[in-house]
Order: sequence, then C-alpha cells, then structure tokens
Amino acid sequence: MNKRNWKTTVVAALVVFLFAVLTYTTGTGGTFHYIENPLRDALGAKNVWQREPDTSIKILKIDSRSLDAIGQFPWDRSVYAAVIEKLELGKVKAIGLDVTFPEPSKDPKQDQALAEVMRKYGNVVLPVNFNFPAKQQSSGLLEYDRIEVPSPAIQAPKSQLAHINVFPDNDDRVRRLIVGLPEKSGEMIEAFSVKLANYALGDTEKVRWDAEQRKWYRGSSPIPVNSRNQVITQFYSEPRQEKDLSTGYDSFSFSDVLSGKIDANMFENDIVLIGPYTTALQDEYMTPMSRAIKMFGVEIHANMVQSILDSRFWNEAGKPAGIAILALVVLLAAFLFGTFRGRAALFWFIGLSVLYIGAFIVANEALRIYLPIFYPLLAIILMYVWSIVDHYLAERRERGRVTGIFGRFVPKAVVDQMLASGNEVKLGGERMDISLIFVDIRGFTTLSEKLEPEQVIQFLNEYLDVCTKAVFKYNGTLDKFIGDGVMAMFGAPVKYDNHAEMAVRAALEMKKQTASLEKRLMQKLGFTVRFGIGINCGPAIVGNIGSEELRLDYTAIGDTVNLAARLESNAKPGQILISDALYERVKELFEIESMGEIKVKGKELPVNIYQVHAEK
Repeated sequence: MNKRNWKTTVVAALVVFLFAVLTYTTGTGGTFHYIENPLRDALGAKNVWQREPDTSIKILKIDSRSLDAIGQFPWDRSVYAAVIEKLELGKVKAIGLDVTFPEPSKDPKQDQALAEVMRKYGNVVLPVNFNFPAKQQSSGLLEYDRIEVPSPAIQAPKSQLAHINVFPDNDDRVRRLIVGLPEKSGEMIEAFSVKLANYALGDTEKVRWDAEQRKWYRGSSPIPVNSRNQVITQFYSEPRQEKDLSTGYDSFSFSDVLSGKIDANMFENDIVLIGPYTTALQDEYMTPMSRAIKMFGVEIHANMVQSILDSRFWNEAGKPAGIAILALVVLLAAFLFGTFRGRAALFWFIGLSVLYIGAFIVANEALRIYLPIFYPLLAIILMYVWSIVDHYLAERRERGRVTGIFGRFVPKAVVDQMLASGNEVKLGGERMDISLIFVDIRGFTTLSEKLEPEQVIQFLNEYLDVCTKAVFKYNGTLDKFIGDGVMAMFGAPVKYDNHAEMAVRAALEMKKQTASLEKRLMQKLGFTVRFGIGINCGPAIVGNIGSEELRLDYTAIGDTVNLAARLESNAKPGQILISDALYERVKELFEIESMGEIKVKGKELPVNIYQVHAEK
C-alpha cells in the first residue's frame, strides 16, 4: 500500500470512528438530529394526493365556534355525555374523548351523566395522561412523575382508558406513537389511538402486548418499537385542515352535533375523536408535516389511528447496521475518490450521493426502514473534500519535488518565478542580453593521475559544489557541467539588468571559497589546482533545444557564448578573464587590469581582455 492510499485509509477509518461515536453516544437522530430528521421527513414524505386520510375516521372539533356556542371551557361533563349518546344512537364504531377529567365536578350530576354513558357503552375511551419530567435521565424507558386518570366519580372501567401522551423527538417534532406505557405495577396502558383502532380490527389483527416476549404485536406481526415502546408512524393530513377539508380528515364542530345541526347517523361505523381544535386550548405540537404550523393533538391521534389500521410502521436501521453502512459508504467513497480525479471524481461524488438517496427512498417506501441519511451523505462529502485536499497536497508535493530537482540547476527564486508564470516548456528560444561564465579546473589531469578514482570524484564534487553555490548565490542559472568545468548564465530565464555584475561577483565568490580546498590539496599532495574563469556578456539565443517528447536542454547559443568559452580556455590558474563588452559594464565596480589583445579561435580580429582582481 503506497503512502497516499495509506493516508486515505486512515482518514476513512477516522471518519467511520467519528460517526460511530456520534451514533452510539447520542440520542435519536444523533448529534446532527436537526439535519438528519428533516432530511428523513423530506425524502420519506408523501405528496398530499398520496396520503388519502381514512374517511371512517372523523373529528369533532372543540373549536372557537363551539366555545362561542356552549361557553367557556371546561364544559359541563353532561355536555360530553349528550354528544356521546347522540353518536351511539348513530351507531358509531368507537369514540375517543381527548379531554381529561382528573378532578371530580363541583356538581355530582355532571359526573353521574358521564358515568352512565361509560357504563352503557363499552366503545367510549377516556384519556390517561402521564406527566413526564422536563428532561429524561436516560434513553431507555420513558420516565414519568405521576399518572392523571379520570376522576373516580366518572367510574370509567380500566378497559376503556388509554394514554394520550405524545413524546417529541429532539427537534420537538412528533413522529412516533408511544404504543404503550407501563404503570408502576408493570401493566401496560395502551395508547389512545391503539385502543380506538382495536375497536375496528378483528380479533386476530388487534394490537396487543405480549408480556412474556416483551413485544408489541399487530396481529401476528411484531411492531418495530424502540426501547421506549415508540414506533415511527405515517401522517396522512397536514395541520389545521379546516383551511382545506379536501385533504384532511372529515371534521365537524362539536356544537353542530350537540345541537342536532349535523345528523349523528352520518357517523355510522366510524371512529370519532373529540378534542381541542383551537390554539387557545394549548393542545398542539410540531410535526414533520409543517415547519411552522402546529398540529392539534386530536388530529395527531387520528393519524396514528390510521397508521395502526393500515399497519404502516417504520423501522430504523440499528446502530450496528448504521455503522456498517457508514463504513461501506466511506470505504467505497475513499476508493472511488482515490482512483478518479477531476471531473471523474465529481461525477462519482454526484453519482454516489444520488445512489445513496435512492437507496434510502427504496428502503423507506418498499421495506419501511429508515436508513441513516445525513451521516452517510456527510461522509461522502467529507471524503470528496478530502480527495480534493489530498490531490492538492499531492500536486504540491510533486511541485516541490520538481522544484527541488530544477533547483539544482537554477536558484529557488528563479524556479518559483518560472512555475508562477504558468508557461509551458516548449522547443525554441528567444534573443536575450545575458552574461555567461565558463569555469575549468587547471591541473585536473595531473591530479587524476595521482589520486584514486573515488578520491578524484570526491574532490571534483567539492569544487563543483563551490561553483554551483556561487552561481546560485547571485541568481545565476547552472547550464551544465562540462567534464571538470561549469557553464552558467546570468539574466536568463529571469531577466536582470545587472547580470554582468552578478556574473563577476559569482566568479570572485568561487575564487574566495576554493582557497581552503587549494590549501588542503597542497598539504596532501604538494601541489594544487585552481580555477580558470572566462566571462562575457551580450546577445544570445536562450531556450530549449533537443527532443520535445524525450529530452530538452535549457541553454544558450551564439557568438557571445563562444567568446566566453574562449576566454576561459585562455585563463591561467586563478585568473578571471572578461571581455571588453563586460568590462564596460562593470569597470566602476571592480578592480580590473587590462591584459591587452589576444587572438581567439573563430574571431578574425584580436579581442581585448581584462583580468578581474577584486571588488572596489
């Protein structure tokens, strides 16, 4: 496994570990439940035309109209008894009264009226309310402080009692039905919606609690509840459907049924829920069906009744399964983004995201399983971002490697400037004004005869190192090593106006730095070697020559180059010879001695030469 794949695997493992910790140490939805849950809602929600609320479930609304007609709430309990009587005469299947009566009425006759209908009709359900503390101490069973039951004066049979509690998720939205809550004795109290739905279900289809197996069943099928006896259910209506009755449950004003304005026979074989349907009575909750509008408790119960009748329950992928999915997604993303780059990586990023969203929708619709959605998508995003960062870092490393290699020929500042230009390296050159320096070791042949080959190489490398450092110190470009000599140029590829001065200073630096080497060689062998240096300036063609596909050589050619080489060949050990053209540019800066005229190969006329001694 190469270093790059190793790093990607480590990052992938860290991501999986992070998500595992988040999943195991946080509650429903994980740390990012405020994103996870809305994503689930958006991808799992049905369109309005697909919901189709059950027409056999109806709501009697205790709305503002009823409050105006009957009076201030709470009402006389005989009022409820009267409406229940009317509905029973209309052959209703079941009645759920979502109004609590924890205290006896001041007028015993009111309680007696309600008690009589409870004795007379066994399909009337009254609510039990569990009072939960503000914060649950654990993620296990729901803890409660006390239970509010109907006043004993009503004489409601226990078989006709059910809890009306809903418990929101971490984002304060109700998505789950609490199928049952245990009393201190351990006996289960069924949910209000469960009790009502059971009146419409056959004996083999009813929802029941199996105390031995500690499981809830609907018929013979287990209900996928969590440790709190909660199960995710379906919503079939949107909040406050009085604005659009065509898409919600059939609802009627309580006062219209009481007054006889609405015939009770229209409720035949229906499940009727009676409850608050106005904000003033403060019985409303946020649901996945709206980001802003709350849903009344009685309508939430109606939706849960239909979920039970339709047996539409959703399971959640367990934490081990969720972590396994995360691991698979992360490793797949790591492989794809590590293999493909650029547009291909972007294609796989989009494709993998869409593929996982599709898997979520299929699992939700066909299997009724909620897969983790936010964490895998975030993992894909993180792995894609990491691949971009890794690719960038790899390019930086490669650039650094190239810079390091090229930096052996030219100074780092020159390399950086060439890379920053963004220009491609191509065959060809341009005419530039430059200075060229040729260096050769005088006496190298004699030295080679007296030393072993390994010692010769060591000595040569030391001398060439001095040359190279001097060239780079003054922003020169190392063109090439020529046996025991060096060719360098100043003013290319980066242009400098004072390139002639820089070339001379580099030559003086070489002479200075070789003094210790010359002394050491004299002590060891009894003789030494010294540099002969020639420098010229003027126009030359500078660029890349060679094969564009195989090898290029960045160099300079022209008469200026040839003269510099001829000056070096005429330089005695320790001499720095310069041309007349270069003398004119640097004569004010250095101590220079005229050496007269010499005849050089390739020139018809003699040329004036000068020797540089030191800086002024």
